[in-house]
Amino acid sequence: MRWRSVVLGLLLLRLGLQALLALLPALARGLCLHPRLPCPGPRPPALPGPPAGAAGRGARLWGAAAGGDEYERRYSGAFPPQLRARLRDAARGMFVFGYDSYMEHAFPRDELDPLHCRGRGPDRRDPSNLNINDVLGNYSLTLIDALDTLAVMGNSSEFQKAVKLVIDTVSFDKDSTVQVFEATIRVLGSLLSAHIIITDTKQPFGDMSIKDYDNELLHLAHDLAVRLLPAFENTKTGIPYPRVNLKKGVPPDSHNETCTAGAGSLLVEFGILSRLLGDSTFEWVARRAVKALWSLRSNNTGLLGNVVNIQTGHWVGKQSGLGAGSDSFYEYLLKSYILFGEKEDLEMFNAAYQNIQNHLRRGREACNEGEGDPPLYVNVNMYTGQLMNTWIDSLQAFFPGLQVLIGDVEDAICLHAFYYAIWKRYGALPERYNWQLQAPDVPFYPLRPELVESTYLLYQATKNPFYLHVGMDILQSLEKYTKAKCGYATLHHVVEKTKEDRMESFFLSETCKYLYLLFDEENPVHKSGNKFMFTTEGHIVSVDERFRSSLWEDILPAEGDSHKAKATELKAANFSSNCNRVPDERRYLLPLKSNYMRQIDRMVGLI
Repeated sequence: MRWRSVVLGLLLLRLGLQALLALLPALARGLCLHPRLPCPGPRPPALPGPPAGAAGRGARLWGAAAGGDEYERRYSGAFPPQLRARLRDAARGMFVFGYDSYMEHAFPRDELDPLHCRGRGPDRRDPSNLNINDVLGNYSLTLIDALDTLAVMGNSSEFQKAVKLVIDTVSFDKDSTVQVFEATIRVLGSLLSAHIIITDTKQPFGDMSIKDYDNELLHLAHDLAVRLLPAFENTKTGIPYPRVNLKKGVPPDSHNETCTAGAGSLLVEFGILSRLLGDSTFEWVARRAVKALWSLRSNNTGLLGNVVNIQTGHWVGKQSGLGAGSDSFYEYLLKSYILFGEKEDLEMFNAAYQNIQNHLRRGREACNEGEGDPPLYVNVNMYTGQLMNTWIDSLQAFFPGLQVLIGDVEDAICLHAFYYAIWKRYGALPERYNWQLQAPDVPFYPLRPELVESTYLLYQATKNPFYLHVGMDILQSLEKYTKAKCGYATLHHVVEKTKEDRMESFFLSETCKYLYLLFDEENPVHKSGNKFMFTTEGHIVSVDERFRSSLWEDILPAEGDSHKAKATELKAANFSSNCNRVPDERRYLLPLKSNYMRQIDRMVGLI
């Protein structure tokens, strides 16, 4: 009889083990056993299945194996409409908290100090404090910079109130020395954007018209641009001085050195102003500066440096890269073409892009296949193409978005993953990150928008829910680490998460706007049928025919039979026409193979 008891005991033990094994997946979710990934909780409802044929070679190629791995479990699940709506509202709430805090505690000063709930203007005691004085001109900067975000979010009453406040209170007749570039992209660009929104007969964002509006914002923009014009005078190259006093002109002690981006990224705003006014002056000086810089590129590599002497044309900074000092120069070559249709702008951009690919890009040809390191764009000597250092800066994260505009979506997907991996490690992008040391060189994060911008544009191009997960990570990090008593604060150190008492105006004009648009699928930007473009400060402008009549050929004639691009040629560069570059089956899977994502995470020290 004893053997029967043994058999019965073994049978009961086997049944117990089987029951325990069946319960393990649920227990693992409940206990969150994985050390690096968040608890997934109950699996959300599945996405609609991929289209017919997607279960074949394409699905196998992109790692859609049964069960998947941690990357697929985290990123390729469903993103329900209810969750997207909550995140859209959270992005709006982020903007509202920052904007309301500025209006309550800081207006009419330029910026909000979110830790002490007070306003900030130019540093009169220390004129050499360029970090502050280049940006703050004592002209209610944050209010002006936020105007079109109010419109994009559909808040017509606050938009109308803010516009009237700008008209009634803002003057540029100030004894303030500001950087020409910052005043152009933040102030001039926003005034023009808001003017275009007010006067748009279609009113795609709702009723944003202003009763008895008499082009006051356009007049303010004109007044500011006239005060910036002295920067273009008395330079032997036509490249402008970096700074100008709004009342007195170029300061007597002004430097003769300027950066490529600062001098060569004025064409969009100055061109719009010229074409709205019918006055070629502004576009002409901006275009002359671009051509002057372009003529100074290296004969050997075709690259430009990052700092130039405006009198001699000598390159003081010989570093060629995609970040600070260079970034928006390349961006505006393409965006000027998109807006104005000038073939010469596209030709310069295409040549610049090819030189960037030839000399700045490192790593294997395709990120999802082949051997070698993942793709990375580095800083090199403009004359030799040799590596100059081993860091990238956070401004470079704009480049995947620019690649989307030209249809190079695959490379954009690869590069974006690198910056996102750094964000995942720190909950922010350090201002400068050393990829060789796997550590920040400059550890602060001033609420910059570039990674959000590229995430938004990649989602528009691919419709892959992976980028909604990325946006959710970014939004949650901002809420967790940067929210302060009155607004959102710069991170002084991305590792220690200490804060600085500053909320830069681009947080409202760009970071919040791109997050909101990422989650607002029904926004008029996506549904109105209009074509829109964003300036380098995130200000929205409509792409239409009224910006296609040139006014400057009589002064600076173009070469060749026809310099104008046809309307059909424009579509090749407009991001809204580049949304079908990725095969349909990829939209239901990760944009990158899991092993590539793992390699990138390892590259930045995340695993």
